[in-house]
Amino acid sequence: MNKIYLSNHQIVMNYDLAYPKNRDALLKGQAFHVLIQYYISQQTNEKILNYLTQDGKLSHEESAKEFAKFLRQLSIFELNEIDSPYAKNAETLLEVIEQVYKFWRSPSRFGFMKSGDQDGFGVNTLVALDSNLNDLILRTYRLLEERVQDRYNRVYRQAQAGTNACFSIHTRNTLFPKEYSKLQEIPIIDTVMLRTPMILHNKSSKRTGVINQIQENPMNYFTGDAENWFCYPCKVGSLSCMTYFNIKYMSLALSLANLFELATREEAEEKPDLICIVGNEDGRNETQFYHDEDNDIWVGCISDHPRMDYFGYLKKMMLTLHNVRKMHDGWLPIHGAFVKICMKDGSSKNIMLMGDSGAGKSESIEALKAAGKDYIRDVQVIFDDMGTIHIEDGVPYGQGTEIGAFIRLDDLEPGTPYRDMDRSVFMAPENPNSRMVTPASPYNFVVTNHKIDLFAYANNYTDKYGLAELSVEEVKETCKLGKRMALGTTQEVGISTTYFANPFGPMQMEDVCEPLIDKTFRCLKDNGIFTGEIYTHLGFSRENRKGLNVAAEQLLDFINENKE
Repeated sequence: MNKIYLSNHQIVMNYDLAYPKNRDALLKGQAFHVLIQYYISQQTNEKILNYLTQDGKLSHEESAKEFAKFLRQLSIFELNEIDSPYAKNAETLLEVIEQVYKFWRSPSRFGFMKSGDQDGFGVNTLVALDSNLNDLILRTYRLLEERVQDRYNRVYRQAQAGTNACFSIHTRNTLFPKEYSKLQEIPIIDTVMLRTPMILHNKSSKRTGVINQIQENPMNYFTGDAENWFCYPCKVGSLSCMTYFNIKYMSLALSLANLFELATREEAEEKPDLICIVGNEDGRNETQFYHDEDNDIWVGCISDHPRMDYFGYLKKMMLTLHNVRKMHDGWLPIHGAFVKICMKDGSSKNIMLMGDSGAGKSESIEALKAAGKDYIRDVQVIFDDMGTIHIEDGVPYGQGTEIGAFIRLDDLEPGTPYRDMDRSVFMAPENPNSRMVTPASPYNFVVTNHKIDLFAYANNYTDKYGLAELSVEEVKETCKLGKRMALGTTQEVGISTTYFANPFGPMQMEDVCEPLIDKTFRCLKDNGIFTGEIYTHLGFSRENRKGLNVAAEQLLDFINENKE
């Protein structure tokens, strides 16, 4: 593997080859030299460019070498003790130091190393090394700055000067089936550390197109290798998924740590249920999946393309693979939100809301929290986007898929994102449709069987208010129609319909999903579970919260009136 990778507005460092143990090693290391050279090559300020190249006498590579050498001298001597052209203009030198520091911190930055077998490797080695690097870079920057200023600073900011995240890797020991031999040597992630809040600036902030089923295994045109690809092994619900990603998509892939449970090393050795390929350089600009019936593996493939630089593609591909596999196991995927409302008097109710993107599922839960703040002790999230209903001994149970939530910031009450920002990953907060990925619930809670007390379709297109109880047959037909007012969070705008409000599996396999819907809704009826619609009004206005507030009050009434 290379020592350092600098591209796609990100820097990835191999700690096994390029970890600086002290300031001198940092300033004369390859990583710093590459950074300075790249900074010079991107320079548009003629004054700065002439200063660094000594009025054009040096090439970019020579300039980087000489300037790095000068900074090593500056870390030891006072500025007036150094005989160098760079020491003759303190004002420009200070400007360059500030710019280089900002230039370093502008891209997303990641580090990785091979993992050991000792206990506590993650916190004792990986986290310790990464934290030491953060401290080393910050202290080096301050020292150089203060040497040029010829005074100490009076205000110090403990910024994230090192990486945004780091991880450790190992190589798979168990052999893959021969069709997947190209994946054998690709490093597998076993520990992740995120420096939160982590703020990413991806190229895209919207998902377009659909995920299509194909009849050819993407492994036939897989382009990855062990030099530039990694694997994030995780649990999507109860299924195991090996997510192989191009290094270009490092920031998106590591954000999965806030959304899907990282598998253990032992679990990563087992045959996966799902394989997801991210950033395949196949020239197709497609999102596709395939069922390998011989090996019973569902394989998804996301092409390498600028529009794919959005977390939604990765998340929805993994959920699509989960859903099609679960439908073949007899489980019904639900696009919605499912929460356990724990009241202060000790009672609880499990509320499931279904609907497509923008219908108001998560917003209704947030409004319920606000409406019930005097009565609700806790709201435990079983799933925030995708889950399942399955039947055991004649009883329908819900389970989730994710340990976190991928939330549109504009959908939340003002101030809500800041309550959890210290644990969250923020995606393009400067753009419309900006999102955050935040932890929500422990994995064991998510994949536990939860009874359903209320099932309602989130209706954002009807000019009604509140919560309405309807017959199971009415709700089933409404769910199958999957109607909503699309608000531009995907490529759609205006009234649209999607089979079962779920373009992530059910839409692609209606013939498999249809009997599961009939069976599940019969079971809801047989168990006397409340079924109906909740009217969010979000198709009319996302700013006017009256519809959400009325619906939340009636949800709260249902909970209070149906205590056991």
